[in-house]
Amino acid sequence: EVQLVESGGGLVQAGGSLRLSCAASGFTFDDYAIGWFRQAPGKEREGVSCIRENDASTYYTDSVKGRFTISSDNAKNTVYLQMNSLKPEDTAVYYCVADLYCGGVVAGRYSEYKYWGQGTQVTVSS
Repeated sequence: EVQLVESGGGLVQAGGSLRLSCAASGFTFDDYAIGWFRQAPGKEREGVSCIRENDASTYYTDSVKGRFTISSDNAKNTVYLQMNSLKPEDTAVYYCVADLYCGGVVAGRYSEYKYWGQGTQVTVSS
């Protein structure tokens, strides 16, 4: 059974940092791409970042480039999203997803994803 479990969300002031974790199980971690979507109240779900394990390629949406860093620990089957210089507009529920490629995250096609975590709330106060 595929499971994705996010953690690390919370409340932080603007300019602060958080690190989200996505612990994966039930599939061969090295064969998959792990990505992050976020959804703010009243907004569409947005693809934020993705990492493809077998070639370590990464993707970031423009609004987080230079502030967020995605990485993975294959020994722990865990992907991390380090979020620095947080802004109030980063406030959202963050979800991790798993698929063979990052294309769905890049294009924002969240309906393509079968496997989702439960989500973790990130709130950035001004």
